Amino acid sequence: MFTGIITDVGRVRAIEKAGDTRIEIETVYDLETVDIGASIACSGPCLTVIEKGEGWFAVEASDETLSCTNVGDWIVGTTVNLERALKVGDELGGHMVSGHVDTVVNLLMQEQIGDSTKLVFSLPPKYAPFVAAKGSVALDGVSLTVNEATDDHFTVNIIPHTQDHTTFGGFTIGRRVNMEIDVLARYVARMTEVNNKK
Repeated sequence: MFTGIITDVGRVRAIEKAGDTRIEIETVYDLETVDIGASIACSGPCLTVIEKGEGWFAVEASDETLSCTNVGDWIVGTTVNLERALKVGDELGGHMVSGHVDTVVNLLMQEQIGDSTKLVFSLPPKYAPFVAAKGSVALDGVSLTVNEATDDHFTVNIIPHTQDHTTFGGFTIGRRVNMEIDVLARYVARMTEVNNKK
């Protein structure tokens, strides 16, 4: 589990496409404290550390991961939001994030409002029931509060700190972004569906 609070912005340093896609990511993490087999959220998806070296770690992405996320868009030099797995006793500063990406959304518009930036994202109709104003969503692994939501788009505001300490500062129109809906919204919707069938 994760919280959507980014603790490093890494950089893709190598990609090797074989059976699965092997990706090496540079980081400032103390890799002595990162075990092989550990989970790290990499711009949303929870990926497993399979190798590590001085200032970098490697993960593998399956075809399923590539088809459901924007990981297949990554190239050498792509910056990646990183978060290590939550430990018991850690501060929950964002919201509960599983690292299981639901879909990829597109950045439709951005507008400067004061010091913050309003971002408008597409919203596939299938996921519209799970996204609500004042609710939470994880975008490229970042825990954010939804400002407005309609049947086909939603908005969030990015404060300067978030722009400076995540990949959001470099977003351009059309950017494909990993979205994970709030796990609570998922279970409420499922319980409602089951109860309506009774």
